[in-house]
Amino acid sequence: MADLTTNFLGISSPNPFWLASAPPTDKEYNVRRAFEAGWGGVVWKTLGMEGPPVVNVNGPRYGAIHGADRRLLALNNLELITDRPLEVNLEEMTRVKKDYPDRALIASVMVPCEEAAWKEILPRIAETGCDGFELNFGCPHGMAERGMGSAVGQVPEYIEMVARWCKEATDLPVIVKLTPNITNVLYPAEAAKRGGADAVSLINTINSITSVDLDSMAPEPTIDGKGTHGGMCGPAVKPIALNMVAEIARNPETRDLPISGIGGVTTWRDAAEFMVLGAGNVQVCTAAMTYGFKVVQEMISGLSQWMDEKGYTSTSDFIGSAVPNVTDWQYLNLNHVTKARISQDDCIKCGRCYAACEDTSHQAITMSEDRVFEVQDDECVACNLCVNVCPVENCITMETLPAGAVDERTGKIVSGDYANWTTHPNNPSATAAE
Repeated sequence: MADLTTNFLGISSPNPFWLASAPPTDKEYNVRRAFEAGWGGVVWKTLGMEGPPVVNVNGPRYGAIHGADRRLLALNNLELITDRPLEVNLEEMTRVKKDYPDRALIASVMVPCEEAAWKEILPRIAETGCDGFELNFGCPHGMAERGMGSAVGQVPEYIEMVARWCKEATDLPVIVKLTPNITNVLYPAEAAKRGGADAVSLINTINSITSVDLDSMAPEPTIDGKGTHGGMCGPAVKPIALNMVAEIARNPETRDLPISGIGGVTTWRDAAEFMVLGAGNVQVCTAAMTYGFKVVQEMISGLSQWMDEKGYTSTSDFIGSAVPNVTDWQYLNLNHVTKARISQDDCIKCGRCYAACEDTSHQAITMSEDRVFEVQDDECVACNLCVNVCPVENCITMETLPAGAVDERTGKIVSGDYANWTTHPNNPSATAAE
């Protein structure tokens, strides 16, 4: 059996699946249930300083985006940091860590951008026995008026400054949680590293309005006739999160910075994708809120089975293994040619591929009178649209053609010369002489 034990920043957990800082980690009751279900760690819902009380709305806090089958694609939340007293949270964290010493317990923290505030709260939290801190620099919708959340995360200079304060205040690992609501995620990641942060976690939620009530003319969720943007999370944000994780993992300035991957992790496959792109572990929220804490058991068994099939004995065997294959567009092999192939045995004759290609693409699919669909290689540019719109999995596939392949119907050469790629100017390893 594969060993899923993960060592992240020296913090050991029985598996790489952590619950993200969010409503599921807001209190002792929830966290105990999570650990009993099998989660390897939790990031306790964001703690703040004592002072002006945090007051959440009492109306709806979540909006949603659903697929046609009512599957939850994204949540949009308006919730702030914990509104429970700091001392209550610290007492509960102390008890939980004592009873579950083998699980990771990270404290998420967000206080005003003042040195004294950070240096006062971190030692107090450390007394709980927690394993580290996650600096919440990403909350997109609340507490900006107090100089917190994305008000910090969107300014690299602030990130560097606060990270340095925190490293001076504690010997525990410091993780900087990054906001995706920024043009280039490398700037805050590099700033976190300059400030001495031990790792980054990403992505936090994305600024969003998920829907508008066309009767009340207000964004949803609507609170007494008004709405506001919230933070979107869930499966819909995964592609954005994967890209940002990969950018940090392959950037020369940050490639050695450990990453905790967040954003739409719902299955073991999602987790594996984050990890091969450089994440040392993953954090989950929406999946737990949708399916309950026991969803982690499927993640654990699925990842373990995949690792066994691949011959991996530990997660360190594959973390970052896909990073070398992430490149920039100009380095793609322009002589590599594929063509669409339609399995007539699997085709249900719905015509979706034909309609998509004929109306919006390259008119490369023909339809006979008895609704047989075939690909014209000389017109097919391998855009993959037909594969993506086909409702039958693997009915349409892409076939790689050998160099100099000829379309039998037209006699035209439909693939390039692979041999030229070794000296192609777009190839980063091409010889200087060429």
